Amino acid sequence: MIRVFLRLYWIPIICLGLLACNRDQDASLEPTTEIIKLNPDTMHDHRILEQNALRNAYFGDLHVHSNNSLDAYSLAGVRASTDDAYRFARGEAIDHPFGYKIRLKGEALDFYAVSDHAEFFGVVKSLADPAGPLRDHPLAALIQSPDKADNRKGFVALESELTRGEPIDPPLGSEAVIRSAWQENIKIANKNYEPGKFTTFIAYEYSSHPQNANLHRVVLFPGDDGPLRPFGSQDSLNPEDLWDWLDALRSDGLDSIAIPHNSNWSQGLMFQRVTMDGGPITAAYAKQRLRNEPIVEITQIKGTSETHPLLSPEDEWSDFELWFKNRGKVDEEGRRIRDEDGNVVEFDGATTGAYARDALLAGMELEEAVGTNMYQFGFIGSTDGHNAASPFEEDEYFGKLGTNDGSPELRGSVPTDEKLPSIFSDTLDWSASGLAGVWAEQNTRESIFQALKRKEIFATSGPRIRVRFFGGYDYLDDLDRAPDSIEKAYSRGVPMGGELTDEGNRVPHFFLSASKDPMGGYLQRAQIVKGWIEEGKSREQVFDVACSDNLAPDDVTHRCPDNGASVNLEDCTVEKDSGASGLSTVWQDPTFLPNQRAFYYARVLENPSCRWSTWDAIRAGVAPHPETPKTIQERAWSSPIWYKPS
Repeated sequence: MIRVFLRLYWIPIICLGLLACNRDQDASLEPTTEIIKLNPDTMHDHRILEQNALRNAYFGDLHVHSNNSLDAYSLAGVRASTDDAYRFARGEAIDHPFGYKIRLKGEALDFYAVSDHAEFFGVVKSLADPAGPLRDHPLAALIQSPDKADNRKGFVALESELTRGEPIDPPLGSEAVIRSAWQENIKIANKNYEPGKFTTFIAYEYSSHPQNANLHRVVLFPGDDGPLRPFGSQDSLNPEDLWDWLDALRSDGLDSIAIPHNSNWSQGLMFQRVTMDGGPITAAYAKQRLRNEPIVEITQIKGTSETHPLLSPEDEWSDFELWFKNRGKVDEEGRRIRDEDGNVVEFDGATTGAYARDALLAGMELEEAVGTNMYQFGFIGSTDGHNAASPFEEDEYFGKLGTNDGSPELRGSVPTDEKLPSIFSDTLDWSASGLAGVWAEQNTRESIFQALKRKEIFATSGPRIRVRFFGGYDYLDDLDRAPDSIEKAYSRGVPMGGELTDEGNRVPHFFLSASKDPMGGYLQRAQIVKGWIEEGKSREQVFDVACSDNLAPDDVTHRCPDNGASVNLEDCTVEKDSGASGLSTVWQDPTFLPNQRAFYYARVLENPSCRWSTWDAIRAGVAPHPETPKTIQERAWSSPIWYKPS
């Protein structure tokens, strides 16, 4: 069973090296639900700001790491701080660990969360500080060493503390160090918050990975306060215990949400049909999960987790930016395994429980049994950048992990005969992705957090594509052309994240509207993905519902004709005479049955453009890597709308 608390500091504290132990600072503590209450004089002036009742689109990243994270500091050489991360989000230049400047090419982001790992939060910085409280710990010499190999040894030693399931060396688990770094993080987030202009969130990452299965979550708080310290995998490897802790905080007045990510690396554990110990799902269990995890991050640097070709063989776009670790076999050294003909041996393991669309289908199946759909979640994207920055722009991609992939040679996009120090073999499959989009009345913590909770949110693979999606029974066929279409869409139906119940035999209308990123590619097509339950089994289908260039979906195949958009791989220029600035339509499901549970979400695709690896190759004057896609169709996904029979 995974459901067991790792009791920190229950054994007698043994001082390592010359470290002096302070029982008052590092006493044995259970996971605490104490809340940090700031002095009212330091809290933000929540001025009455202009609100848009029809809501604005805001873009941000809720998953970024700075030098407080174990892997960023010791493995990637990142020294950029939480403050630096917020500077980057505002559009300022900051330093990459390789010494060059990184900066957003597009506009500043609207909101941001620096979500450093709870595990050893700030501890590595303390080990690296010659004057810090952990300066005499044996690992300090490895972390402070100028030799990168020593730094990695320090990282491996620290990470092993988290995975072996035993009490952590007390000095390394110093409550005083972790609390101090965490509380400083809260202060910096509050200092950088400018209501109406730039929103920061207090956040961290819970990073459980039992048996190398990713069960990570970003934990996000809505206001100026946070817990005394973050709950991490050192407290429990089981996310169900995280939910208990969040519920306890909520009962004390501190709300939050947990956001699962990289379900594609969860070995099917992220979206199981059973509890973590293999028990049956109950109504109470389903409600607790839904309460704590109303949204999911479906795209980021380590691949897209919408779906997989093995799960969605009829979806031609289901292979988008799959992380190779989850689409092809590798050997013990991480190299691709090939058959006798030289072809990559594809992954043949189970993909159920690891992708969002599969979870949406599972949620409806479980709902029929327990009455609550615990996988009724919305979608966001974020980056998981570890350079205190967000590498979501294809033509400005600078990697995820500092000195491990901060150059084209280390990323594998430019060949070299030099022996390189990177420890990763799959960086070519990493993505320049993604962003979270929200529809909110104003750019404030309160408004954006409420949008997240009601799931009026969307994900993009990087471009700032705006997508709106509504469902209702009283939409006219020309709603998409009405000057007050959004007002009518709200008043006569529900937005993404909402529910529709049956109205007799009436067939609902779905209103979809999307506009291109002002600096991005033109839109090629808009789709609606449907999932439903038929005779107790789940089904899915993809419908093209709006096409660019005055084209129309085929009545039988439900596909748009090819609009002929192409990319010049000599310089990455694209045609400007195909594609659309915006796409909108009102659509009815031709397969609708009033007695079938179903979900619908929108997916909007750009014309093809160059992938980041192709940009690297062109700039270096070499051919793009032969095993990597040369182009990409950037996209956006709305959160679903659920149809529920009475």
